[in-house]
Amino acid sequence: MGYKRYLENVKDITDGKELVSSGMTKETQRCREAFQHAAAGKVVSLISSGDAGVYGMAGLAIELRREDGLDVPIEIIPGVTAASAAASRLGAPLMLDYASISLSDLLVPWETIRKRLEAVAGADMVTVIYNPRSKKRVKQLDEAIEIFRRHRPDDTPVGLCTSIGYEDEKIVIKNLATVPEEEIGMLTTVVIGNSSSQMIDGWFVTPRGYRGKRF
Repeated sequence: MGYKRYLENVKDITDGKELVSSGMTKETQRCREAFQHAAAGKVVSLISSGDAGVYGMAGLAIELRREDGLDVPIEIIPGVTAASAAASRLGAPLMLDYASISLSDLLVPWETIRKRLEAVAGADMVTVIYNPRSKKRVKQLDEAIEIFRRHRPDDTPVGLCTSIGYEDEKIVIKNLATVPEEEIGMLTTVVIGNSSSQMIDGWFVTPRGYRGKRF
């Protein structure tokens, strides 16, 4: 069970299986339907993109099982988060402390998201931004970039990774001053460097500080 695009991603292992898909914003309905099938004795895989526990379905499943008083076992299978996948394409931007923030305000008020952006920008943390922009939500990323520009120089590297792992994958490295020039949507993961992040032979790297240290 899952969003149609996610089921297509695992079609190599679903031959002969019953497939149930539903659209975006149907997460609660999909999760409850998964439990219904499981309670009937079926083995059910509820598919998320990336890692099920990072902006995925794992938390919702645990909440609904308690809310609905169900006695159905849950197994959570780890996956590769968008942050890790983006980092592997860019170089090594997450070698030191980092934060991840979703700019989607469907479930979290924008005022709360803004406070989190201010906090991590001020703390000089590398930041991974999920859900940066959609057709209806176009100004949040611009505001986020302005927050980071108040705390970091304009030449701070910024990685833009779109459709990671798909045929139309696009990887671009810009900086805080030039990010607005790029086309960015819901399938883009944005990685903003900290004050020590740098470009090394075309790779986006945040040094951890190993060099010159003795342990």
